[in-house]
Amino acid sequence: MRALSYLALGDSYTIGEGVEETGRWPMQLAARLREAGIAIADPRIIATTGWTTDELAAAMDAAEPLGEWDFVSLLIGVNNQYRGRAVDEYIGEFHRLLRRAIALAGDRMERVLVLSIPDWGVTPFAFASGRDRQAIADDLDAYNAAAHELCAAEGVAFVDITGISRTEAGSDASAMLAEDGLHPSAAQYARWTDAALPVALGLLSGGATASAG
Repeated sequence: MRALSYLALGDSYTIGEGVEETGRWPMQLAARLREAGIAIADPRIIATTGWTTDELAAAMDAAEPLGEWDFVSLLIGVNNQYRGRAVDEYIGEFHRLLRRAIALAGDRMERVLVLSIPDWGVTPFAFASGRDRQAIADDLDAYNAAAHELCAAEGVAFVDITGISRTEAGSDASAMLAEDGLHPSAAQYARWTDAALPVALGLLSGGATASAG
């Protein structure tokens, strides 16, 4: 039986800055799906640390033709916030990426999974930066609320991992963050995978689109 194809789109959180390839959350998710009986290949990842929504879109343009995929994940936006870009700009660019992800999934919105943006403001890197950590949290809450609303309107599954990022990074940074004190460790990505797995299973098993968080 042919393995399902998987395209993972994003930024540092998708490419797994600071972790081994197998520790990246899309790789962990594919492995867990196989353990659960879903024949799915390791993902093709289009993601680079530092990318904003428009930079991801440009990279996708450069990678065309991308063809059609059985499953597509999307996690993008933290660098928009980091650079101080307005939420309205993010909404427009994220929506275009979301529609593009749906098209890449063969116009099957039930084969697209979106993860929320984690909160980097709880990390040692943020403490050392002197940035207003409450402002970071407020910005990201606005970004994520907008993304969740767009996903609901498009019938796309949305998994909220922001709360995990706040709890895990804040509780044990040495275990839950990479050596840079900013990006998640493989252990934290495993928590994200725990949250995404039942939703992904529902989508790939033919169940209804779900939302977690």
